[in-house]
Amino acid sequence: MENEAGALSRVAGLFSSRGYNIESLTVAATEDPTLSRMTLVTAGSDDVVEQITKQLNKLIEVVKVVDLSEGDHIERELMLMKVRAVGKDRDEIKRMADIFRGRIIDVTDKSYTIELTGTGSKLDAFLEAMERGAILETVRTGASGIGRGERILKV
Repeated sequence: MENEAGALSRVAGLFSSRGYNIESLTVAATEDPTLSRMTLVTAGSDDVVEQITKQLNKLIEVVKVVDLSEGDHIERELMLMKVRAVGKDRDEIKRMADIFRGRIIDVTDKSYTIELTGTGSKLDAFLEAMERGAILETVRTGASGIGRGERILKV
């Protein structure tokens, strides 16, 4: 989509006016500063997804719509989690972060901040594995995706 003020709000407005839910949304400028890439995750039947695609294509700022789920793609999400880490729990939390290939990026005498990237299901599994009482704060980005191999988005 074009990298201009108001473009994101028009996409969000399209979804809300039709009662569609946005499960996750990431937007950032691309290698071309006049364009932004938006990765949007939603759920619906094939007919609903087709309708959403048609409506998005009608927006002036939208340059191209691609459904990544129609082919091989890579999807990642980032999560930052602050956890209570005191006494004997410190080693267990570090071990759990290592198992999930997370990194401890901040340490205090009472907490760790863990960075974890992966699919949404991997991040969900990490949340399930952590003791609920130890989690102080969690922040997640939305999913970002790109086609595998030679599959590229050309405008």
